[in-house]
Amino acid sequence: MVVDETISLALIRIADAIEENGETLKRIADHYDGVVPVMTRNAKRVEKAHEEVEDNPYSLQNIFRPSRQEN
Repeated sequence: MVVDETISLALIRIADAIEENGETLKRIADHYDGVVPVMTRNAKRVEKAHEEVEDNPYSLQNIFRPSRQEN
């Protein structure tokens, strides 16, 4: 029957699309898993460097900062 054949072809196309989307999502997840840890590590390094500069009284940032005078 034509209807059965049409439904069968539609189901096959849907199954193929789901499989292709699954492969695409897997590649995206693999990329994410490779990039995010590096970005997180770099963000922590930058944050630590900023904290060290703020804590160091001899950093250029602190040397040229106007001193706060207590009244």
